[in-house]
Amino acid sequence: MLAFNPPAQDEVVSAQMSAERQLPDLSSRQEDILTCIVQAYSERPEPVGSQHLVDNYQLNISSATVRSEMSRLEEMGYIAAPHTSAGRVPTAAGFRYFVRRLLQTRSLTRNERSHISERVGTLQAGMEQWMRRTASLLARSVQSASIVTPPISQTNAFKHVELISIQGRLVLMVLVLQSGSVHQRMLTLAEPVTQVKLAEAAKRVNEMCADFSAQQIRLKSINLQMLEREVAELAAELIEQADNNRVRFIYRDGLSRIIDSFADEEGAQQALRILEEHTVLNALVNELLDQLPAEADDGVNVQVVIAGDGRYEDLNRLSMVLSRYGDPQKMSGAIGVLGPTHINYGRAISTVQYVSNLMTNALSALYQDGRDENAQPSI
Repeated sequence: MLAFNPPAQDEVVSAQMSAERQLPDLSSRQEDILTCIVQAYSERPEPVGSQHLVDNYQLNISSATVRSEMSRLEEMGYIAAPHTSAGRVPTAAGFRYFVRRLLQTRSLTRNERSHISERVGTLQAGMEQWMRRTASLLARSVQSASIVTPPISQTNAFKHVELISIQGRLVLMVLVLQSGSVHQRMLTLAEPVTQVKLAEAAKRVNEMCADFSAQQIRLKSINLQMLEREVAELAAELIEQADNNRVRFIYRDGLSRIIDSFADEEGAQQALRILEEHTVLNALVNELLDQLPAEADDGVNVQVVIAGDGRYEDLNRLSMVLSRYGDPQKMSGAIGVLGPTHINYGRAISTVQYVSNLMTNALSALYQDGRDENAQPSI
């Protein structure tokens, strides 16, 4: 079973800065050659030779010059030779340099945008169908595995509580949150309380705590009587736990599609393990979404992780492109693709970003139609 231990936020920043420092600047010619190697390898994951680059790309230099520059790229760790007589393949560092410094994300064509827009559509068909349809569309468009989660509230809110007398001093508390999740806890009271009094106490807590966050409940509970205060404080504790343990139902597609896209069996097995281990995938999605800014300066709100970026050993043969849709301050979900490190990054980033924008607009339109923005769409 996989174990996922997300790094602390300061460790994340440190790792990202360290990764950038480990990318020495290349000359324009070396960047052109690295770009061609990455593009060739992404189209066909086989070692790329110097003659192939000269024959298929307009480098305007000799094969001997290409070989010399490839040797320099290999010394710097951007490409590697899997066999002594073979061509070269991009390393994880090579892919990172390409994505972070050289990649020019191609906009989707009008026909591609129209095709995607028509199939993503709106939420009118229901949340589950919308999620499955989007996951299938994304997997086909990028030719990889896809990940889509329903929107959930960033901060949970109180909806109502019920108190049920079990036996003697033992009481069952049932807490329902605005997200629709239900939490149960047993209370042992100082003395027996009748069901009538329990119902009255629950009614007062419900009237006071409706739509409140954990912090708001704690501030208001000071003025309550002993039983009601105990119930309210336990409700606040459960809401905080729900905030810290966000579990997202994950819709996936394209599992079989990515098997043949790996150059080795180990990569395919790693992808399947990640996609099948929901606990690990949930922790990974939550951690990556937390690193995304609420609003990106360049308008591209996408997280790209290449070969685990030195932080996630469970992803050392994979790459993930992930984005958030919806409003991170109210309700949002995740959308992304997972595949081998030679995934078509330009295609993946532009498609994930475009679909994310469509889903954000659809979710916004849903709430503008008069629905309560704290309500969880039915799944």
